[in-house]
Amino acid sequence: MLNKLDSNQNKAPACQAPDPLLKKPALRVGRGATDCHAHICGPDAIYPFSPQRIYTPPDALLPQYQSLLKTLGIDRAVLVQPSIYGDDNRALLNALVSDPSHLRGVAVVNANITDDYLEQLHLAGVRGVRCNIVDLADAKGILPIDDLRYLADKIAPFGWHMEFLMHANEFPELNQMLKEFPVPIVLGHLGYIKTQHGVLDRGFQNLLALMREGRAWVKLTGPYRISSFDQPPYPDTKVFAQALIQANPNQLVWGSDWPHVMVKGLMPNDADLLDLLLDWVPDARLRDKILCENPARLYQFFDIA
Repeated sequence: MLNKLDSNQNKAPACQAPDPLLKKPALRVGRGATDCHAHICGPDAIYPFSPQRIYTPPDALLPQYQSLLKTLGIDRAVLVQPSIYGDDNRALLNALVSDPSHLRGVAVVNANITDDYLEQLHLAGVRGVRCNIVDLADAKGILPIDDLRYLADKIAPFGWHMEFLMHANEFPELNQMLKEFPVPIVLGHLGYIKTQHGVLDRGFQNLLALMREGRAWVKLTGPYRISSFDQPPYPDTKVFAQALIQANPNQLVWGSDWPHVMVKGLMPNDADLLDLLLDWVPDARLRDKILCENPARLYQFFDIA
């Protein structure tokens, strides 16, 4: 019989595991190529998941992920704190300290974080904080801007950025909301706007404006999270990728989104996701910028910046 804690833990639906097939991509990446969005989950016996989580992933551990990186030919990675842990960053930090030369992190912290703890995070390799705006928004189209600015002021001296999990289309005044924001902002999943809204959506256009001004970065991640198609090449996402590239290729990075939590359709293979760049970014020089040079700048891999 399940005890009360077990019962609570099992309320959140289980996720599919990532595709275990390790295959070589057609794309051969350059030195310093970086996967800028991945999550380490587990072991659950050591790092218990939050009872407030909305999904339950299988263990997705660092050695498994490192095998994937080796197969893809990718040298470096940025590990992003998953929502299953709230602001308990222990699993993230344990992974970062195992390979400080090749790993960086994006943590979740609360507004009361101390400068001493920020310093500890920085020394461990953290270079940004993640804010879940999908849940934090007071109402559609409204940001808790005072709280966000307060936290941004705290992290600014460390040269960090703030990564928002948000749907750009829900914030049509994004450019004005973040005017004179103290740190750069980063959005994942190509702006996290369903393709049905189209690239002329006002929120997406304001995100492009922020990019052109050099105030926002976007991750070319998770096309399956916005596409109306359930398998690669997710053709309706290409126009979004190209609009972002045209806006400012210097403000783009790529990420696998491994282990692809909460994918309800067909689980993609990571080699196929990387190979989307051959179609999205046919210029090899631009691909190197997105895969190698831009991540070095954003996440402070200084040796190849």
